[in-house]
Amino acid sequence: MDTNVKYDKVKLDLYVSHRSALVDYATPIVGCRARAEDVVQDSFLRFSRCEPEDGALRQPLAYLYRVVRNTALDCVRRVSAEARRDEAQAVVCGFEPLAPSPEEVAVGRDHLRRVEAALSELPERTRKAFELHRFDGLSFLQIGQRLEVSAATAHRLVRDAMVHMMRRLHDAQD
Repeated sequence: MDTNVKYDKVKLDLYVSHRSALVDYATPIVGCRARAEDVVQDSFLRFSRCEPEDGALRQPLAYLYRVVRNTALDCVRRVSAEARRDEAQAVVCGFEPLAPSPEEVAVGRDHLRRVEAALSELPERTRKAFELHRFDGLSFLQIGQRLEVSAATAHRLVRDAMVHMMRRLHDAQD
């Protein structure tokens, strides 16, 4: 029988008889049994290519375990590098520019013009109540004191302004 064929048979028999133990050995290193199965298969392919004169077959089982360990560590490094790459890509792709795009600026200006036009259509007291509430953050009681009306009237003025604004902005979109 040819020497290489004999060594190939020894390698295959060794792999088949220890495959389960090799998977058990690789699993804690890679953290996943399915990935450990892949590692053991890759390791066998590497192991099967070694030549008898390499000295690997003096202690073939020890050598096979070393190949599995090295392949598992390579796998962990590769998975870690891929995760770092994916994380960096997510940061770069998820990056929003600090300045708005020209389209966003144009849309914002158009919206602002519509708001200004709608505000200019309101009666003075209603517009003032709306501005005090929305822009200055005053309560209805504070608005009522400023405009010398009740809090309920201040609330009604702000509500009327809001209804008018919503109608005008809605009409402008149609």
